[in-house]
Amino acid sequence: MTRPTIAITMGDPSGIGPEIIMKALALPEVHAICRSLVIGDAARLRQAGRIVGAGIAVDSLPDAGAAKFESTAVQCVDLNLVPEDLPFGRLSAAAGEAAYRYIEKAVRVVQAGQAQAICTAPLSKEALHAAGHKFPGHTELLAHLTGTPEVSMMLVSPKLRVIHVTTHVGLIDAIARIEPGLVERVIARGHDVLVKAGIEDPKIGVCAINPHAGEGGLFGRGEEAEKIAPAVEACRARGWDVSGPLPADTLFFLAGRGDYDMVVAMYHDQGHGPIKVLGLESGVNITVGLPVVRTSVDHGTAFDIAGKGIADERSLVEALRQATALAPKSAPATHATPSSTG
Repeated sequence: MTRPTIAITMGDPSGIGPEIIMKALALPEVHAICRSLVIGDAARLRQAGRIVGAGIAVDSLPDAGAAKFESTAVQCVDLNLVPEDLPFGRLSAAAGEAAYRYIEKAVRVVQAGQAQAICTAPLSKEALHAAGHKFPGHTELLAHLTGTPEVSMMLVSPKLRVIHVTTHVGLIDAIARIEPGLVERVIARGHDVLVKAGIEDPKIGVCAINPHAGEGGLFGRGEEAEKIAPAVEACRARGWDVSGPLPADTLFFLAGRGDYDMVVAMYHDQGHGPIKVLGLESGVNITVGLPVVRTSVDHGTAFDIAGKGIADERSLVEALRQATALAPKSAPATHATPSSTG
């Protein structure tokens, strides 16, 4: 089977993205599963390669069609946006603008059939905003670039899958935003992804908002009955194995031991906390509902360690594995013929 081509965005060039990309692409196991096409700046990747001691070259490409996947060098569509003196570990509008352009280009590459999925290195929301791009994060930016009205964030670790009803909003705003139609659509998107991944009849648990799922009205203002229960019943009416609303603390314990294939979290920290406790190095962020496959590392730019050569690439490697698993299984004929060296 032909390995899919994964477009890897470099993320914020002042963060750890360039370093973890070079570390990941030096691993034979990555080349064995996919063909990697970095969308970024070749000079920055070379600099990062020297910092981490990757020992691999970087080819500067004018466009995706020029990629030579039989080469052992990193294939980089070079947008040449990073100033030579841009420091690691420092927030800047220039870095935010570059991060935006990498994502924009990656979307075009996938839409043109030159790659089958996108895998994103981390960006800085503050730098993105400083560059004039007012998006809360990758998820909302990708939805905008692809004209998708609504998407969901799913976090995946070896022991847990979590999809979020709300993400980058304050807690009070999140509770106000939750309503049965939204909850049902999120459950449906998650169910669809699991079925496509080969889980024939996934068992899905839905978190409550309040402690003890409201304790029969003792906690909260009836949010579970008003906002969540109707969506659960609608999904059960479709013949799906969906339970809830359930107390979040108990549900995550049960899911962690394998009783559920996916948890539906109501807000950002409710879902992110358990995943991150299990280990940032193994977590992957998947945007569900886009017309293109997108996975990402489950960590930030780590400005405090950027440029020091100590960033952990394992989350990126896992994100590439997930992108490969979810990508369409046939590659376009326009690519150069791949070899086992990728």
